[in-house]
Formats: sequence, structure tokens, C-alpha cells
Amino acid sequence: MTTLPASFNEPRTWRIYLTVCLAAMAWFVAYYFILPLANWLAYTALSLAQGSHLGDAVAFFLYDIPKILLLLSGMIFIISIIRTFFSPERTRALLGGKREGLGNLLAAMLGIVTPFCSCSAVPLFIGFVESGIPLGVTFSFLIAAPTINEIAIVMLFGLFGWKIAGLYIASGLVIAFLAGLIIGRFKLERYVEDFVWKMQSGGSLEVEKLTWPVRIGRAWGSVKEIVGKVWPYVVVAIAVGAAIHGYVPDSALVGIMGKHAWWSVPAAVLIGIPLYSNAAGMIPIVSALIEKGASLGTALAFMMAVVGLSLPEAIILRRVLKPQLLVIFFGTVAAAIVITGYLFNWIL
Repeated sequence: MTTLPASFNEPRTWRIYLTVCLAAMAWFVAYYFILPLANWLAYTALSLAQGSHLGDAVAFFLYDIPKILLLLSGMIFIISIIRTFFSPERTRALLGGKREGLGNLLAAMLGIVTPFCSCSAVPLFIGFVESGIPLGVTFSFLIAAPTINEIAIVMLFGLFGWKIAGLYIASGLVIAFLAGLIIGRFKLERYVEDFVWKMQSGGSLEVEKLTWPVRIGRAWGSVKEIVGKVWPYVVVAIAVGAAIHGYVPDSALVGIMGKHAWWSVPAAVLIGIPLYSNAAGMIPIVSALIEKGASLGTALAFMMAVVGLSLPEAIILRRVLKPQLLVIFFGTVAAAIVITGYLFNWIL
């Protein structure tokens, strides 16, 4: 007879697993009833006319807030579980010794699931360089981590389906791969600040061994922390999206961000760079823009520029990169995003 691990016999452990199962069931039930509840509140409880500017805007607002927050919470929980199997130190170990090409591809893929934010750009960069990882491979990771946002993947899947979510992942990987490869081929190490080469990275390469209850506890902590920080931005973004959905004429957006406006993609990228938001805040706006007739490539290029080319990240990276390399880095990524936007508009 097979003996269960001791942890399975602990009442507290079973309560944790049961709570997760009940929470998952409640999540699916809540997600299923969001749309009819939002329509009832807008058109019946508030007596707003269906098809009116205000009615459609309010219905959009009441529907998108719980939907986005549910998707956000569920995805953060799942990704946080996955992230407990990774660490910056383990990522460095996986990338160490890899040649350009394979290293760039692996770095871009690891960037999706490895913890990353603007504040961690400098220590990650220093750790990668000190570990002997090529500069181009390092940049592939730094580009992929914020650009291919796991929250955006799930939210795009929920809003537009697997094809759009898949194209978003593929385009982000291509951008990170090619941009890192190009930067690596130019041998730009001389434009890294001198002190970086003298730094000694700390941290063990050993992976922390965690039990499943601990992983679940950390994931739940991440949900509370991240959702607690971003929900005001989500509400504001949804309010903007609702206003666009209800009041902005279709013809206006088609003229500005449609396929036939050749300048719309580079303009969207230039507008997006000074802005700063996370993917959760951008998705409702992108959804509203597309629903009103904006081309998919232009809208996604705008989102990727906001998420992947933020000014705060540029300011932080300036600590380790000389101005020449910083300009090359941002210029290369911006050009790749523009090309991707045109490609999406051409394909779809």
C-alpha cells in the first residue's frame, strides 16, 4: 500500500487544498454571471436605455471591472505558483554558457515567467553580466520580461480569443529575440557603465525547496499585494475605455488608428513611450479601441510601447547603461514594435 506524504495528513494542508478548490469553483461561477448581471444593473436597475451612449458606457464599465479583476487575480495566482520554481539566480544559471541565438531564444522565453519589474532591472542586469551571459542575451531577457506580460496574455485570451493572445506572445518573443540578437552583434559592451564589470553578483544558485502549501500561501500573498496596488489603475483605465466605448464615434478612431492611416503605428508607439502603465491597466483601453474600429496592430503596438518602453525603466537602466546604449536599446525595441504593428495590420 502506498503511504501518503506526511504533509497530506495534516489538517491544515487539507484545508488549504479545499479552500483553493472552492475558490476556483467560485471564480468560474462569478465569471459566468458577470455579463447578465452588468446588463441587468445598467438597463434594468438603473433604467438606462440600451443602445444609448450613457447606457452602453455604464454597461461596459460594470462588466469590465469584475471581469478584469477576476482575470487579474486568477492569473496572478497561477503565475505566482509557477514563479516559485524560478528565481533570478536560477535564470542566470540556465542562461549561463549559452551561445547567441539559442541563448536569445531561451532568455526571451524565460522572461515570460521570471519575476521582473523596473526596480529589478539594475540588479538583474548586473547579475547577468557578471555571470558571463552575453550582452545581447541579457537584453533579450530584459525586453521579454515586461513586454510579454503574463497578465496581458490571459486577458487578451479572455477578450479576443487564443489567436490574438498567441500573436501577442509570438510578436513579443520575436521582438525580444531579434532586438537582443542585433544588440549582441554590434558588440556594445563598451557602452555599459564601467562599474558594472567590477561588480560581484551575490545570491546562491540553489533553488529554494518549497512545499505546496507554502507555494499557495505565497501566491495568495502576491494576489493581495498586486491587486491591491493596481486596482485603482484598472478602474481608471476601464472608465477611460467605457467613455471611448460609449461616446467616441467609430469613424474618428478608424480615421486615426485604422489600417489606412499609415502613420498611426509609429504615432501610437511615440505616444505610448512617455506613458506608464501595466498591462492590466492597458487591456481595457485596447479592448475599447478595437471595438470602436481601431486596427489591432496599432492598438497592440500602443500597448507594447506603454508596457515595454516606459520612461521609469529608462531612468533606472541609465544607472548601468551609457546614453548611447540606452538610445540603441530603446530605438531597436521601438522599431521592432512598429514593424510588428504593421505586420498585424497586414495579416488581420
